[in-house]
Amino acid sequence: MDPSPQKGKIQIQLLRWFKKKRRDLPWRKTQDPYAIWVSEIMLQQTQVSTVIPYYQEFLRSFPTISHLSKADLSKVLKAWEGLGYYSRARNLHRASQIVANHFTGRVPDSIRDLLSLPGIGRSTAGAILSFAYNREAPILDGNVKRILCRLFAISGNPVRVETEGLLWGISESLIPKGHSNQFNQALMDLGSMLCTPTDPQCSNCPLRSHCKGKASGDPERYPTKGSKKRIPHINAVSAVIQRDGKVLLHRRPLEGLLGGLWEFPNWPLNEREKWTDLLVSQVKNKIGLRVKIKRPLGPFHQTFSHFKLTLHVYHCQLVNGEVKGKWVSLENLSLFPMSSVHRRIANLIGEGIG
Repeated sequence: MDPSPQKGKIQIQLLRWFKKKRRDLPWRKTQDPYAIWVSEIMLQQTQVSTVIPYYQEFLRSFPTISHLSKADLSKVLKAWEGLGYYSRARNLHRASQIVANHFTGRVPDSIRDLLSLPGIGRSTAGAILSFAYNREAPILDGNVKRILCRLFAISGNPVRVETEGLLWGISESLIPKGHSNQFNQALMDLGSMLCTPTDPQCSNCPLRSHCKGKASGDPERYPTKGSKKRIPHINAVSAVIQRDGKVLLHRRPLEGLLGGLWEFPNWPLNEREKWTDLLVSQVKNKIGLRVKIKRPLGPFHQTFSHFKLTLHVYHCQLVNGEVKGKWVSLENLSLFPMSSVHRRIANLIGEGIG
C-alpha cells in the first residue's frame, strides 16, 4: 500500500494538530536518551497516568545509567513494585550494565546496537532514536497500529507477520524529514486521545478527511481483533509462617514470572485437595518445617496477563524444623520487592496478626 498521494497532507495536518494538542508529559521535557529509554520501557503495556509517578521516582533513585547499572537488582525491583511486568525492570537493569560496560555509558544511537539490548524491540528502538536523537525511525506500538489500520482500511490482524510488515512500511514512509520526533509523538497522542480502541472521536480527528475507516462508517472494525483466549483461573495456598515477631519469605528465581521478587511460601492446588492439609504437607516437604495452622487470613486475588490467581492464605505458627528461606521482621517487610498480591498480605500482617 502506497500512502504517498495523501502523505504530505497527513504530515502537515497531524503536526499542526500536535502543536496545539500535545500532551504535557515529563519525558518530553528532556533530551536525555537514558530518561527517554526509561519512559519507553515503562510505557510498554502500561497507561501514561500510571507511569508518570513511577518514572519520576525511578529517575530520582537512578538518575543516570551509571547509577542504575551499579544498583542492586532488588532495589530496582522495589522501585518498580506495582508497575507490573517485572521482566521489563530486570531487562532494563541488565541492559544498563551492558551500556555501561560496552557502550561507554551512552545509550546507543543505532538501531542495530539498540536491538542488541535486552528488553528493546524494534518499536522501542525507533522511539528512542526518534525522540532522543531525532532520527527518521518508525514506531509501531498498539496506538500506531490502530491508527494506520483505520486510516488505510487495513483489515488484517496487526499481530500477523504480513500485516505487521505492511504497517512497518507505512509508518516509515510517513515520517517527514527532520520531524521524526514530533510526528511519532503525534501518532502516539492521536491514538491515546482520539483514535481510541472503542468510541473513537472521529469528528475531532485531524486526519478524518483522509481516513478510510471513518469513511466506511465503522472505524472500530479496524484493525481486525483476534479471538480472545480463555484466561485460566488458578487456586493456590500460601503460608504466613511466624516466629518471634518475624515471618518467612522466599525469593523467586530471577528468570520467569515475577523473577527476583519476594513472597510468602505458596503452592498451586486443585479443587479436590483440602487446602489446609496440602499447606501443612508442602511446608514440611518443601521447606522442612512443621507448622500449626492458626487461622485463615482470607483469599487474595490478582489478575495476571495470562491467568487469574486466587491465593488462600493461612497464618501458621512454627512448631519446629530447619528453615529454607529468610526470616523478616514485620517492620522490614516494606523493604522487600513483592508482587501486588503479596504486598497486600504483607500490609495486612504488618497491622498485626498475632
